[in-house]
Amino acid sequence: MAKEKKSFFERLTGTVRLDEKDVAEKGSHLHEIDDAKDAWAEEEKDAELTVDVSQTPDEIILKAMVAGVHPDDLEVDITRDMVTIKGHREEERAGKDEDFFVQELYWGSFSRSITLPEEIDVDGAEAIEKHGLLILKLPRIDKGRKTKLKIKTV
Repeated sequence: MAKEKKSFFERLTGTVRLDEKDVAEKGSHLHEIDDAKDAWAEEEKDAELTVDVSQTPDEIILKAMVAGVHPDDLEVDITRDMVTIKGHREEERAGKDEDFFVQELYWGSFSRSITLPEEIDVDGAEAIEKHGLLILKLPRIDKGRKTKLKIKTV
């Protein structure tokens, strides 16, 4: 039995042609792959929150749109070099899927972890929500700050 020569596309991409016999023999394996893909697609993942990160001489400022999210549904965790924002936006549905012409808004869980460009003072951090915009003001640690220590005698 002579092997068919692979097409240019098959050689380029590494794909393999399957004939009906191969499909019949490997059919159960292909169903397992399809089942795994379906399970992976069904696994709910958090959407990634979009952010702007800027700086002033004294602080790092992080902004994120969280419109439609109640402040109690937001969680902001900060360390000296990282910020993590998690939340959930509840959908208030008035109609059925077939009633929509366009559906682009995201509903559900979201999160984002941002590594900061330098260390911040965690205790001085501030979070403000204004008209759906979350603003985090993260004061920089002044590494050049000096102080004189008094020497105690014991």
